[in-house]
Amino acid sequence: MFNSNTDIQVRGTKTIKLPKVSVTGYKDHSRNTTGFNAGTYSNSFEEKSLDHDRDIEFSIDPMDVDETNQILSIANIQTRFERTQAIPELDCYTFSKIFAEATRVGALIKTAPLTKANILEDFDANMEALEDAGVPLSRCILYCTATYKKILKNAEGVQRVLDVSKGNGLDRRVHTMEDVSKIVVVPKERFKTVYDFTTGYTVDAKGKQIDYILIDPEAQVSRVKYSYIQVFTPGSDSRTADNYLYQNRRFNGTFGLDGMLAKSCIIHSEPAGV
Repeated sequence: MFNSNTDIQVRGTKTIKLPKVSVTGYKDHSRNTTGFNAGTYSNSFEEKSLDHDRDIEFSIDPMDVDETNQILSIANIQTRFERTQAIPELDCYTFSKIFAEATRVGALIKTAPLTKANILEDFDANMEALEDAGVPLSRCILYCTATYKKILKNAEGVQRVLDVSKGNGLDRRVHTMEDVSKIVVVPKERFKTVYDFTTGYTVDAKGKQIDYILIDPEAQVSRVKYSYIQVFTPGSDSRTADNYLYQNRRFNGTFGLDGMLAKSCIIHSEPAGV
């Protein structure tokens, strides 16, 4: 989702202004006049703000590096941080923010339990809703848990047949999993509705499990405006003294496009009362 809407850039400020241009349509042409019918146009702006500004710093004593046989080296700490903190947190923030934005604009959020018996009907209904809204299915991505994908795959072979004549039938499967551009499995831990980002990321007490997010990436904008990683060696400046110093900062945000997200995103989650 960070590669969509490449024409929208963040420059100079954390607030992004998105133009909303509207124009009127055709009118009947008259052959008895030489003029054309006048149309009107207007423009307004949506303002969105990046809101996830994060940093961390590790000061590493060279004796800890030596006495752990390089286990606590800068390289190992950086690798572990990226794998266990930075990347998972970016997922947690992005998906929970998409859920919040979908809720804000009134997108379809389902909570009825999914089973092998009804999951294909739910899948077809989602495809139909997107097609009716004019959303290209080939552009959509289905983010889901492994549990949802397992149920869907187990139901995938079910044939729904309508008898139209003696001994013959019509296979009326409407959609396949290949209708969407791709399916991305998301670990359940990174697929909750609300997180607490006080220190790292933890599931908020109000956080519920998301089962899937079916979305056209063009209906949202996700951007990393600023990313900084720096390593200082012992004695490189007065603040590090004889320690190694690792610094990491990332400033990013995700938001939905008001005119598109409501019709281009369908989510299934755990009911709020659970």
